[in-house]
Amino acid sequence: MKSVELFVGAGGLGIGACLAGFDPVVVMDWDKWACDTLRENKANGLFPISDWPVIQTDIRDFDFRNLETNVDLVTGGPPCQPFSMAGRHKANLDSRDMFPQAIRAVRELAPCAFVFENVKGLTRASFSNYLEYIHLQLSFPKLKAKKNESWLSHLARLEDHRTSGSKSSLSYRVVKQVLNSADYGVPQKRERVFFVGFRSDTKIRWHFPERTHTKEALLWSKWRTGDYWERHKISKASRPDDPSGKSRAEKISGLPSGRAWTTVRDAISDLPDPEKSPRAASKFHDHRFQPGARSYVGHTGSPYDEPAKTLKAGVHGVPGGENMLRRDDGSVRYFSVRESARLQTFPDDMVFHGSWSETMRQLGNAVPCELSRIVVGEVHKKLLDRSR
Repeated sequence: MKSVELFVGAGGLGIGACLAGFDPVVVMDWDKWACDTLRENKANGLFPISDWPVIQTDIRDFDFRNLETNVDLVTGGPPCQPFSMAGRHKANLDSRDMFPQAIRAVRELAPCAFVFENVKGLTRASFSNYLEYIHLQLSFPKLKAKKNESWLSHLARLEDHRTSGSKSSLSYRVVKQVLNSADYGVPQKRERVFFVGFRSDTKIRWHFPERTHTKEALLWSKWRTGDYWERHKISKASRPDDPSGKSRAEKISGLPSGRAWTTVRDAISDLPDPEKSPRAASKFHDHRFQPGARSYVGHTGSPYDEPAKTLKAGVHGVPGGENMLRRDDGSVRYFSVRESARLQTFPDDMVFHGSWSETMRQLGNAVPCELSRIVVGEVHKKLLDRSR
């Protein structure tokens, strides 16, 4: 099945889509560093990037109607700064809002399905009308705004169209939901809102995949059975003091459903500490110590035995933001690029272009590959069943 990947960045969503069974005919982004990252990994033969047709371009200059193939899926993460909790919250007034271009791609390609994701901040109450506006535009992509028409007037027309029951030449059944990556085995508490749509004529029924991992199962594994500590060969005397965690575990009645959340320790414990063992760490690509980490109010780092806090792009404050490991003794250091890539479930042999801060921007903006594989994989199953 053929796909088009928009705003690919470091490639998290695109890698997941390929692992789910899609073959991209176009993979695009305007950012030089992100494209350099993809081009180097393509040259290195890294699967699945080795087969990607990477195009560095401004999406506003791209005419999707020139593609000479039918497209089954469009995916992408439109730039999220207009909606970021730590950004300037300008939404549709922000020139960086690329949702109109994502909608244009759907209008021109008419794919069987699409998957778009964005920051959880898009679901804030202050953006509720604009969130509905995005939803309705994705539902009826050919009902475009008129020249000089305000988005509120366009929203009213879209609402009229939906409630009138009028048929459209192109329409989609769209569902949206906030997913926490940790609930799907990713070692990071990363919440993103996903929009998934199927072209109405496909008559496909679909729902978001149920979570497979839980916090309760992690607490149980730590403080009821001790399996977590035994797996990591940590003696009782060396286990961290966590009265709150023990108390919550004691209150769990019955064996929790699902598997335990994946922790930072699960993800990176086999890597040498780049600060304490720089020589050993140097054997791993992109695994270097970055000085300057410090704790301050609201930024205390990620505990070793929990999924990491959300990795951030660092464009809105101290570079790295929460991208720090908090050791058991309370000391902190920045995650290395390799560790951050692990937390985003990128392949271990993937390399990244740019300085540490630039690379962390790419990683902080990415969708975890594993979460993408799971969500897009369910879309692929439905389309495959339909084709059969």
